[in-house]
Amino acid sequence: MATPPPGYGAGPYGPYPPQQVPQPGPYAAPPGPYAVQPGSHPPPPGPYAPASAYPAQPGPSAPQPAYAVPPQGAGDGCRVCGCRPAAPATVRGHQGLLVVMRFLSLPGPFCRDCGTATYRRMSSDTLWQGWWGPLSVFITPFTLLLNLGPRAAFRRLAEPAGGFRPPLDPGKPLWRRPPALLLLVPALLVAVGVPALVVVGLLIREEAPPVLAVGQCVRNTGDWKDQDLVVTDCGSARAQFRVSKRLTTGAACAAGDFLSDPKYGGDGWTLNCLTPLR
Repeated sequence: MATPPPGYGAGPYGPYPPQQVPQPGPYAAPPGPYAVQPGSHPPPPGPYAPASAYPAQPGPSAPQPAYAVPPQGAGDGCRVCGCRPAAPATVRGHQGLLVVMRFLSLPGPFCRDCGTATYRRMSSDTLWQGWWGPLSVFITPFTLLLNLGPRAAFRRLAEPAGGFRPPLDPGKPLWRRPPALLLLVPALLVAVGVPALVVVGLLIREEAPPVLAVGQCVRNTGDWKDQDLVVTDCGSARAQFRVSKRLTTGAACAAGDFLSDPKYGGDGWTLNCLTPLR
């Protein structure tokens, strides 16, 4: 056992008494100025207090925004606004630039409103930009027909919800936009003009010349180079000639007779002999 150094515990004030452990009692001093008094609440935890010393008290959570939890089972969200449901369709457009041309496409997915707005915008642009080229005249109608598939897919979707921004405004229907109206004017002219031309042609078409038969009487309202023979009653004063013979190979008309135009023969080759009545 080590011996304490000389003078340990000795001094002008006498030896140090052994350390006494204070006993609790009615007049015992509190352990320290920061001790917790009976019946008081514990002080709030300091920045270095252990987290487990003061467990968090349960309380109401802050409300979450509507787009924080998207609908389940709706597939990928819209590429424009993030709303669901969305259809994975591709909208196309075309530009004819006289010598060159451009094929445009914008793949989805799109929600109902954003898809409809994209379809109407690209189809409207194609209606007035897609005709300015020799091949574009045929490609533009094909492009517009292709866009009918995505349009039908967008119309089958439910109302969009759960996005990070509002959907696009679809705007006016395609047929109410100026490019569509410009296309409808020539389309209506073609739709109305073709039947009108057919009806006018039927009304003013030249009647087929009559096929003359032996014994009929006719009158000529034209000249002999451009005959216009009209069948007339033989008892009428207006009758000028009687069809006396239908010429065949090797036959000839009598002296003083006239020859009818072959168009009155029925086959474009047969001639008739016309005998003057006076």
